[in-house]
Amino acid sequence: MKNCIKITLCVLIALVTGIASAQVSTRQQAALDKAKTDSLTKVNYQQMLHSLGITLPVLPPMATDPNRPQITIPRSSGGGYTDAQGRSYSRTLWGAWINYDEDKANNYTLPDPLVLKNGKPVTSTKIWWQQRRPEIVNDYETQVFGSVPKNTPKITFEVSDVDNAALDGTTIKKTIIGHINNSAYPAAQPVIRMVLYLPAKANGPVPLMVIASSNTNGNAQTIKLVNNAGWAIAIFDTNAVQADNGAGLTQGIIGLCNHGQPRKPEDWGVLRAWSWGLSRALDYFETDKTINSKQIGIEGHSRWGKTALLAAAMDTRWAIVFASCSGSGGASLEKRNFGENLGLIAGESEYHWMAPNFVKYGGNWAALPVDAHDMMALIAPRPLFITGGTQDIWADPLGEFKACVAATPVYTLLGKTGITVTQLPAPDVALVNGELAFRLHEGGHTDAPDWPIFMEFAKKYFK
Repeated sequence: MKNCIKITLCVLIALVTGIASAQVSTRQQAALDKAKTDSLTKVNYQQMLHSLGITLPVLPPMATDPNRPQITIPRSSGGGYTDAQGRSYSRTLWGAWINYDEDKANNYTLPDPLVLKNGKPVTSTKIWWQQRRPEIVNDYETQVFGSVPKNTPKITFEVSDVDNAALDGTTIKKTIIGHINNSAYPAAQPVIRMVLYLPAKANGPVPLMVIASSNTNGNAQTIKLVNNAGWAIAIFDTNAVQADNGAGLTQGIIGLCNHGQPRKPEDWGVLRAWSWGLSRALDYFETDKTINSKQIGIEGHSRWGKTALLAAAMDTRWAIVFASCSGSGGASLEKRNFGENLGLIAGESEYHWMAPNFVKYGGNWAALPVDAHDMMALIAPRPLFITGGTQDIWADPLGEFKACVAATPVYTLLGKTGITVTQLPAPDVALVNGELAFRLHEGGHTDAPDWPIFMEFAKKYFK
C-alpha cells in the first residue's frame, strides 16, 4: 500500500513538474517571440526613417528633460511617468510630452473641409462630391494611411463551419474563411477570417453589424443584444489579414502585395490593410441572401475604432458607423495637443498603422493637411456614432466631440443634421437627434455601455 502511495506521489510530482516546465517554456517562448518582433520592428523603423531622410533629434534623458511636466513622477513599476491622478506620461521621439492641461491644448487651426485647396469655398453638393471630397481622400491616401495597391489578389470564400444551435439555440453561427491567393509571394499567408452570428428565427434578409477585432471570439452580451434586435453580427479578425506590428510589414497582405520588400512613402499601413480586408468581407456579405446588403454597418473600439472610421471613409457601402474610444488617428483632433498624440503614433510602437509619409509629421503636427473632422466628413451623409469615456482621457473624448462639431457643416451641406451644440454633453447624455451622433459614457476605455444606445440610434435607419 505504501509503495502504491509512493508511486502515485511520484507520478503526481512528475506531472506537476512537467506542467510547470511547459508553462515556463511557453512563457520563455512568448518572451523570445516578443523580443524578435521588437528587434525586427526597430530595424524596420530605422530603415524607414533613412528612406524618408528623417533624422531624429538627440534628446536628454527623460529624468533630466527640462520639458518634462513638473507634476510627473517615475512609476513605481513598469517604467515611464505618472502624476498624482495616475495619468500616463510619455515623450515622442521629437521631444513633445503628453499634455493633459486644457490651457495648453487648444492652440491650433483646423483645415476647413468646405474650402478647396485653391481657396474657393464649397458651395454645393456637386463641388463637394466632385472636387473637395476627392482632395481629402487624396490627402489621406498619400500622407496618412496610404493607398491600396492595384495588384491586390483574388479571394475565394468558403463557410468552414456551421452551428445551427449556438447560444442556447437562438443563433446560427458560421465561420467564414476568405482564402487570399498568395501565389505572387507564398511567404506571406494572409487570410480573411470572420464569424457570423445570425438570429435563428430571422425572417428574410436582416441588417448586419461587422465588428473589427483582434480575434473572432466576440462578446456574448453584445452578440445577444444585436441578435435580439433581429440583426446579424459578424466578428472580423484583423490580425489574420495583417499583423499589428512593424515586424510584420513584409508579411500579411502588405508583404504579399510588396513581395516582401520595404514600403514606399505612400504605401499602405496596417489600418488601411485592415480596412481593405473589411471591404472584402463586405463583398462577401453582399452575396449572402440572409443579409440585407443595403444595411451593413461597421463597429470598432480603440485602434479598431480608428479602423472602422477609415473603412467607412474609403468605402461608401458601409451604411452606418460606430467608432468607440478611437483617439488619435481616429475621432480625436490630431492638432489638439491632449492625451494620445500624433507624435506617438509616428513613433516606433505605432508607425506601422500609417503610411511612411505620416512619420514626416511626427514633429510638425500643424503641417498635417487633414484632421479627424475631415475623416468624419468623408463618412457624411451616412449616420455616424462617436463615443468616448469620462475616464479615458488618453483618447481625448473632448477632442472627439470637437471633431464632431467641426464635421457638422459637411453634414449640413449634404442635407443632414450633425451636432447642434458646442458644449461637451454631460456623461451618459447621448446626442442622437442627427445623423452625426456623440455620447460620453461614464467610465473608461470600453464600448460596452454604448452598444444599447447605438442600437436605438441605428434603428432609425435600419428598419
